[in-house]
Amino acid sequence: MPDKEVNIPLDSVEEGLFLHIKAKAHYSVFKVEDAEANGEAPFQIKEGNFYHYKFSSSSYYFKTDEIVEQDPFNKHQGRISPNIYVGTLSISLFRKDSAEQIGKVNLEVQSQKTSYREDYRFMLENITEHCTDLLMQVNSPVSQNFEPDFTKGSETLYQRYTFIKSVIDTDEFNEAAQRVITSPNTAWCRISEESDIRKIGKFKNHHVRQFLTRSQRTRIREGHNFSKKGITSLPARVQSDLKTETVDTAENRFIKHALQSFLKLCNDIKTAVKSGTRIEKEVTSTIEKLEQHLHHTFFSEISRAQILKLNSPILQKKEGYREVLKAWLMFDLAAQLIWKGGENVYASGKKDIATLYEYWLFFKLLDLLKELFEIFPKDLEDLIKPTNDELSLQLAMGEKRSIGGLFEHDSRKLQINFSFNRTFSNTGDHPSPGSWSKSMRPDYTLSVWPAGISEETAEKEELIVHIHFDAKYKIDNLIQIVDQDKDLNQEKIEQLKGNYKNADLLKMHAYKDAIRRTGGAYVLYPGTEVLERNGFHEILPGLGAFPVRPSRTNSGIEHLKDFILRVIDHFLNRASQRENLAYRIFDIHRNPPEDIKEPLPEAFGENRNFIPSEIHVLVGFYKDNQHLQWIESKNLYNIRIDDKVGAIPLTATELSAKYILLHTSGDKSSNKLYKIKGCGPRIFSREKMITEGYPKENSYLIFEIEEIKEEHFIDVNWSFRNLPGYRSGRQSGIPFCVTLTELMKVVI
Repeated sequence: MPDKEVNIPLDSVEEGLFLHIKAKAHYSVFKVEDAEANGEAPFQIKEGNFYHYKFSSSSYYFKTDEIVEQDPFNKHQGRISPNIYVGTLSISLFRKDSAEQIGKVNLEVQSQKTSYREDYRFMLENITEHCTDLLMQVNSPVSQNFEPDFTKGSETLYQRYTFIKSVIDTDEFNEAAQRVITSPNTAWCRISEESDIRKIGKFKNHHVRQFLTRSQRTRIREGHNFSKKGITSLPARVQSDLKTETVDTAENRFIKHALQSFLKLCNDIKTAVKSGTRIEKEVTSTIEKLEQHLHHTFFSEISRAQILKLNSPILQKKEGYREVLKAWLMFDLAAQLIWKGGENVYASGKKDIATLYEYWLFFKLLDLLKELFEIFPKDLEDLIKPTNDELSLQLAMGEKRSIGGLFEHDSRKLQINFSFNRTFSNTGDHPSPGSWSKSMRPDYTLSVWPAGISEETAEKEELIVHIHFDAKYKIDNLIQIVDQDKDLNQEKIEQLKGNYKNADLLKMHAYKDAIRRTGGAYVLYPGTEVLERNGFHEILPGLGAFPVRPSRTNSGIEHLKDFILRVIDHFLNRASQRENLAYRIFDIHRNPPEDIKEPLPEAFGENRNFIPSEIHVLVGFYKDNQHLQWIESKNLYNIRIDDKVGAIPLTATELSAKYILLHTSGDKSSNKLYKIKGCGPRIFSREKMITEGYPKENSYLIFEIEEIKEEHFIDVNWSFRNLPGYRSGRQSGIPFCVTLTELMKVVI
């Protein structure tokens, strides 16, 4: 019964010796009856708690390490802090009179999540299935033959067995085997036996032949029809064929062969490991289950398989048979597969389910992306590579793995890159990719950019968008991610204690704000609720969380699928605000910033768009005072639009100018700044110009102007000859445009 304390007997070390463990929290230390069947230590504690321990004799002690903290005054007692460790925790036991280890105490550290046993088994089995699918693809290394080597290190051996166990030591497999036994495939066959000739109802050709050839004959009476034909005697017994139903079919022979193959390999593993170890206990349990199936009388009637008819409709479709066939195919490959990343999951008996969840999510996300995008086959093939004598799954914590693909639509073609453990370093300045603060490594990153350009170009021109995902297995619900009603003062107090309730969401903010060109960052967790927060009006930029549970039929992945579909639709919108903002960022930051500290109007309210680098000033020429008087009296400024000297090219810059600075011959500076009214210039014909009292009979481009009202520009002189675009000599009268930023640099 779970409680706060338990005594673990250690009679094998010394009679009467026991280890007393006391927990701070109720129901966090206990003995589990079905532990051995699950390959676990019987005495169990929970992760994330603290436990005080004490030996019944002061002659025994544990050494201090990352999990065990020995009491400095009493060596035989101390504290156990498993933190996030999950699995079998083996603690070395020592005696005062000997410096050598005299034994071990095994404790099973349970996950806080009650479903971790089922989740762990399911995810490991699912990863094995994905590896099998990859191996069976065209051009994969499946055609190479490897024999599993069980003489290698124990960690590699346990890894191989874990893959194998995830295939054959499951409820689904055992139920499939039982269905085969209880509802087997059968066939009709003919058997021969000697029968009394008087019991033969209908004679056939082979009976007639025996009438003439068999011995032990009996004379027949005279006058019988056979006598008339010259047959004077008949055999007492003849061979007769009977039809009977049998289970000795090719399909059932395969089932027997598969179970025997599983049993042989498990026995090989048991022979290769040390007695009493965890793997030896687990493999023994698997062997017992396989033997129970094979000892059934059903298999005693089945002969040895001579040929495997793997294309049989029975094997591929009949319930029970198809599951065993799938397990056999997976089993053969699982025995050959080495996964270096698996050391993070189950090395030394641990069950790091949080890390396994990250690996499993990689394949879950990959399945989703394969459904939505055209994935590059070469990238998939590179996930599993042959080495000298084995197949290696190229997936490990801290090592980047990328999968590329395409999305084709009538309106746009997009390229994607799905990355696992991609590091965004802080080694380069803008516009280089990466983080501008510190190096960061999200669990998964989906990068999207227009097809036809390289990823490097897309980064430089702000055309790429990164969407990050982090796996959080330990989270059950969104309250653990963000508590909207949290008292901020109380939260501050908890942070001072080292408790960060919103750390996962804050990490998403860190990805979003630190990694350049990030459009969104989201938590993936095995819960039920969806959280989406959009920065503005569109799906990106955004933050949030999506549920993805270890389940074959109810994983919740549809919420994430819907999100990615909406992201794709967002990228197809060429008028999106995000795309507009991306161009503005590129345009603004492509050059170093200008530096002006002269007084300027503030940009707020109706003047909110007052951006000096985007405001253009037309620098124009007036001929004489008479021309100036006409300009100021009419509030008009005219520019020739013919092809003669002095005409101005009509570009968008000139047409969108907001101010005009006038000068005349001999001026070195000018304070004659006017504001342009209306939406732009108009064209006046010769007749209209005459009406306005202008003596020249030409057509002109006319700007309507007014006096400057901004106090920042009154009585200010500008040295216009120092502006870019100014021409000296006879061309000094040709109008040109500059930005307000450039103009303010030549204030006298």
